[in-house]
Amino acid sequence: MPYWRLSSFYFFYFGSIGALVPYWGLYLKSIGFTPLEIGQLMALIMATKIVSPNVWGWIADHTGRRMTIVRVASLLGLLTFGGVFFGQTFWWMALVMLSFSFFWNASLPQFEATTLNHLGTQTHRYSAVRVWGSIGFILVVAVLGPILDRHGTGILPIALLVLFAGIWFASLVVPEHASRHLPLRQSPLKHVLQRPEVLGLLGVCFLMQASHGPYYTFYSIYLEDYGYARSLIGYLWGLGVLAEVVVFLMLYRLVHRFGLRRLLLAALALAALRWVVIGQFPHAFTLLLGAQLLHAASFGIYHAVAIAFIHRYFVGRHQGRGQALYSSLSFGAGGALGGLYSGYAWDGLGATTTFFIGAGLAALAFGLAWRYVGREDAETAPAKA
Repeated sequence: MPYWRLSSFYFFYFGSIGALVPYWGLYLKSIGFTPLEIGQLMALIMATKIVSPNVWGWIADHTGRRMTIVRVASLLGLLTFGGVFFGQTFWWMALVMLSFSFFWNASLPQFEATTLNHLGTQTHRYSAVRVWGSIGFILVVAVLGPILDRHGTGILPIALLVLFAGIWFASLVVPEHASRHLPLRQSPLKHVLQRPEVLGLLGVCFLMQASHGPYYTFYSIYLEDYGYARSLIGYLWGLGVLAEVVVFLMLYRLVHRFGLRRLLLAALALAALRWVVIGQFPHAFTLLLGAQLLHAASFGIYHAVAIAFIHRYFVGRHQGRGQALYSSLSFGAGGALGGLYSGYAWDGLGATTTFFIGAGLAALAFGLAWRYVGREDAETAPAKA
């Protein structure tokens, strides 16, 4: 299959994240929602990831139509998001966010499984495909920031609708046979989940994503409150993902040299440092630049290494369910917890303390990873990943 068929889906999917995550909070604020309500609405988007990937993963495993699931979910996500144009009350917006994200969150785990299965023994090429998601993110935040500065956040829903349409069109060009689907008939999934290293990895992913709660929910609002222009905020988001692109391009060499376990531990430690810097030094622009460069570790290295571990632990016919569990427990449950606690803490404890809570969660993830993840073959497995 041409490289660009897989890459285009990632381009539009993460481009939509580049519009949603940095700017959606600003849009909600502009139409009158409070910090607590913004935290709750962002948590709803994450909460659907707890259920959605597993529901759609089960359907894909039992129908053998993984790419059909991706296409249907992408189309329904596009259609349900259109509800934002028909009301702006809290409960209406909550209903729209809940329904749209139930479908939107379903497509990526199944597409991840499709990509990894298509690559076969060449899983090290994953980062070269996934990097186009990061490029899409950068382009969207860089273009949208100045536009929102000039024209306001009211055009954001239109931009998102265009990007969601791009996701759907991209899904149409990837054939069903690319997923190399295998029916779910082998040893029960519970046997995999009983392994300490698997439970430890899922716990690390949950805590790591929860630590990102203040960043994903309030980073743009936080910087705007300190006087930063929306265009500059967009460039800071883009800088972080640019660092992620660089690390994706060199990740295979890093894994070969340092191994998955060491890279995971480094990413978790640097994530804790990043949240401390952002929370403590909002006026120090140079330090904020450095903190954004740490996105290369706190997301880029972490995500690629976590995907590699999931692909290693959930083998054969369990790969789709493994990707769904990763998405639901980290981006879903962890993301929902992150959105909720950051909303409450932002109102009650202030921005600095909220980011420090995130740093504490990343430190807990480091301890869990040190104890359980990758110890079974720390020296030999990374070179094979």
